[in-house]
Amino acid sequence: MSKLILPGSPSPSTHGYSLSRRSLLKGTAGTAALAVGLPTVLAACGSDDSSGGDFELGSATGDLTIGSNYSNELPQAGLAAATAAVPNANINSSINEVDHNTFQENITTYLQNPDDIIPWFAGFRMRFFAEQDLLGDITDVWDAGLSDLLGEGFKTASTGNDGKQYFVPWTYYIWGVYFRPSLFEENGWTAPTNLDELNSLASDMQDAGITPFAFANDGRWPAMGTFDQLNFRLNGYDFHVDLMAGEESWTDERVKNVFTTWESLLPIHQENPNGRTWEEAAAAVVNKEAGMMTIGTFIGSQFPDGDTSDLDFFTFPELDPEIGTGTVEAPIDGWMMAKSPSNESAAKEMLYHYGTALAQEAYLAEDPSVVAPSEDVDASIYSPLQNKVLAAVAAAPTVTQFLDRDTSPEFASNVAGPRIADFLANPGDIDSILADMQEQAEVILNS
Repeated sequence: MSKLILPGSPSPSTHGYSLSRRSLLKGTAGTAALAVGLPTVLAACGSDDSSGGDFELGSATGDLTIGSNYSNELPQAGLAAATAAVPNANINSSINEVDHNTFQENITTYLQNPDDIIPWFAGFRMRFFAEQDLLGDITDVWDAGLSDLLGEGFKTASTGNDGKQYFVPWTYYIWGVYFRPSLFEENGWTAPTNLDELNSLASDMQDAGITPFAFANDGRWPAMGTFDQLNFRLNGYDFHVDLMAGEESWTDERVKNVFTTWESLLPIHQENPNGRTWEEAAAAVVNKEAGMMTIGTFIGSQFPDGDTSDLDFFTFPELDPEIGTGTVEAPIDGWMMAKSPSNESAAKEMLYHYGTALAQEAYLAEDPSVVAPSEDVDASIYSPLQNKVLAAVAAAPTVTQFLDRDTSPEFASNVAGPRIADFLANPGDIDSILADMQEQAEVILNS
């Protein structure tokens, strides 16, 4: 296997993160004002090429199977609404739902006999399976108009190593520290900007009988988000993406500093996270039993009826003044096509539909906890929380996806996830954990 090369996400404009000009024009004046003062990082409007290849919009008929890992109530409803909104009434769609963690843990087996359409993630999680010839080429779907609807940045995030497109972006969100403003207001608390302020806030929360951080790691992916925040706050964006690529060593003192810092913060987190689902941890925030949680915007789906009026976030505090807080994490979720779908024309038409404002607005009407990539989505539908996500990601100098999307899926699933879980169960064993991670990284990432 050749050495893994990770181009990373050098700027929001390169990868499409921004509130587009068309969205701003469609939105209200108040929403448009959000963009004042932001850097000029708006996504490119895209190509006017409408050659379409073999794909002909509106011609599909017959049955279509759609895989789903949307196992929570609001995402379920959103997917159903978006699918039902497809203009072509001649497509008969069925959604086959699997629990989110079960789906992720068994994705390789699933891809041997998948549904026609597959939910997955942008970045190396997508490119890995495209490289293995397990996905269908949907370049003609992009040529038929998705480039214009989504912009060249998101097209880049949907492109395999061979230059073909295999993915349709659907939603994105930001990882940060989420909290209920009413709880902070009741106690006179403010969002911390550095480590000292974070520790002081945590102490005040404990004095009030509140666990500072809700924390979960069931499925071995939620804690990756905390690792990412600590690593790029302590060591910077370049070191983080180089570590993901195998260009830096897991036994480097800078990585050990991430884990020792994390160890010092564990007492302000819920104990025994490995057996707790992220939904169970989020419930502690919803119920004001915990003050904060490092998680993605999708935590909003755990609030009654998806009401995020009492939900806010701050980007993870500064840990090193020389590094600052410029990097944020904003994963892109979306859809792929099976290598040999039972109904290719219907699969491509539904994928095109999922990339449109019609589908994405239908989804957001049920689950407003994420942001849509389509440039034609009406920005006036966004809540204050969604607008804050748009602003934070658009203003970030550098953007990461997520540990399990910025590195080899094999390394993320078989090494990083289990070893981070081991650390959380036995934080005193950092050296041996990191030595094992580096040994396996050399085999997986650098062979």
